[in-house]
Amino acid sequence: MRFVWAVVAFVLAAVLIGAGIAQRTIFMGPSSEQTRVEVAEPAPFLLMDGDVLRSHPGTQTLLIRGDGDIFAAYGRTADMQAWLADSDYNHVTVGDDDELDVEHVAAQQEPAASETEAPSDGTEAPTEDPVARNPVGSDLWLDSFSDTDRLIADNMQLPEGVSVLVAYDGTKSAPDDVVVSWPLDTTTPLAGPLMAAGGAVLLVGLILYILGIRHQRRGRGPRRKGPGPLPITEPIDVAALPPSERAALDAPKNDAPAHAPDDVEDAEIVDEEKDAGTQRSVRAARPKRRRLRLLALPALGVTVLLAAGCSAESWPQLTDSAATPSPTPTVIAPDNQKPPAVTESQATRILNNISATLVEADTNMDIDLAATRLDGPALTARTTEYALRTALPETTPPAAIPTDKVEVVLPEATDRWPRTVLLLSKSTSDDTVPPVILTATQQDPWSNYKVSNIAEMSADVALPEVAASWLGTSLVPADSAFLSVPPSELAAAFADVVDTGETSASYGLFDEQALALATSIRDSRQAVVQTLADNGAAETSSAAFDMAPTADAPVSMTTLDSGAIVSVALTDAETIAPTSADAVIRFGDNAQAKALTGVSESAKGVETTYEFQLFFSVPAQGSSEQIRLLAVRQDLVSVKVIK
Repeated sequence: MRFVWAVVAFVLAAVLIGAGIAQRTIFMGPSSEQTRVEVAEPAPFLLMDGDVLRSHPGTQTLLIRGDGDIFAAYGRTADMQAWLADSDYNHVTVGDDDELDVEHVAAQQEPAASETEAPSDGTEAPTEDPVARNPVGSDLWLDSFSDTDRLIADNMQLPEGVSVLVAYDGTKSAPDDVVVSWPLDTTTPLAGPLMAAGGAVLLVGLILYILGIRHQRRGRGPRRKGPGPLPITEPIDVAALPPSERAALDAPKNDAPAHAPDDVEDAEIVDEEKDAGTQRSVRAARPKRRRLRLLALPALGVTVLLAAGCSAESWPQLTDSAATPSPTPTVIAPDNQKPPAVTESQATRILNNISATLVEADTNMDIDLAATRLDGPALTARTTEYALRTALPETTPPAAIPTDKVEVVLPEATDRWPRTVLLLSKSTSDDTVPPVILTATQQDPWSNYKVSNIAEMSADVALPEVAASWLGTSLVPADSAFLSVPPSELAAAFADVVDTGETSASYGLFDEQALALATSIRDSRQAVVQTLADNGAAETSSAAFDMAPTADAPVSMTTLDSGAIVSVALTDAETIAPTSADAVIRFGDNAQAKALTGVSESAKGVETTYEFQLFFSVPAQGSSEQIRLLAVRQDLVSVKVIK
């Protein structure tokens, strides 16, 4: 009967293990669902709407095949459509029947004067060709990818309002072999238990089989050869036997001899047959138990291998997938809130590109390259620095912008251009490098961000409370009356404090650090006057100073306390002129003046201009707080001979 149950166990184990393996092999469906984009009319760009990638649940994988360097990027749909406004492209959307619709969109042409007014000779006005623009390196993308001949972008989870752009370099037709795939649920929670149960039943069958063999061998026992046929017995005539034999037959059977024979008197009585059987049973039991263990080990090994070979997808998940996440603070944005100009990762990438470009431009003193990332006061200062380094090679080059830690302090929340963002960059590897605060502006969808104002901030200066970077903020109008000083008047107010000191009407508006800066500027002016006196030129020359705002508009962005962070630029002009017709102004050991003017003296005088880039925290109107100085940068921008 044990053999019957062992066979039943073997069959059941084979069925269970086979069912578990079949679930992971022949019965398991495809691991992903794919959709191919069919493009009928070629175009330089392919814009895939975010709804296409979100048409199925799960992460999205984008597979693009082509010939050459393939480029793909994702960004806000409105931004991408603005970037593609003057180019032909194919727009992929999801139709009403959940099928992909590919629409060819022609470039938008601005109506020209020649189109509204026909030429006098009756010929047709010429039409402009779509602009061929390379999408690589644009600051507009949230992220981008590139590869040769084959590009795979996996683990994508694009939110609503984000689309994907596919192209080569903007001059030839975009790749038309585009496949989007989504993962399917391939979990088989019964496969693991089935194979584990099959291994356990197999082990039981092996045990039953071994027990059956053992029982069969014990049941047979030892087999000895029996005696041959006996002769036919006949009755014995006792009366005919001799007297001694009759006496022996009549004696009681239980009578024992009086004493044992001499040859066995000291012998040990041993049941040889019993001892031999016992020894045989002991010797036989041990190998049987050993064989039982040796046969059980492979069954256990098979069970362990089957269980270990199953991934987590082959077992039921006991964790609660619908567990409620811990609550987080809720921030309610206004209904008409616009998206921020940049995200954290986007701003980090942009500032890294700006820093790398400026390092290359500073190394080669290439002002044209620097102009691709600088504008306004920052570009003016760089132009003078390159001129000085050309004439004076020993001049120290400008420090690179640190990029170890980039913080988006205030991104403008807007869907229009230009767009401005206020960034703070720090160095975590060198404590001697001060934090840098800067404003960068993107003029249109096709332009990259350019730094207009940049200054170094003291480590002990605290920024005001600002909105979250994902929420963004708004620009404050230059003539806003909601601040203690309108942004357009802030530079002039500080210039008046520098020029007139404590007699200025704006003196009490600024904090101690701002007043300390104004004092240091006045001290430097006094040092120039003292130098003229020490050189005996006080009677034949005069010095004049004038600080005034530049023509660059201030950049001001709202903070949470209804105040604003305002960046302004001022120039401090220092004019030294002779007071006698016979006197001349000699530059002496002023190498910078000689390098920038190309002369060593001037009969009518010299004008030296310094530029200040300042960042202030301006409180709201009616606040008792003072205007705090956040960061400052001073540069020499020009030395001119008065003619």
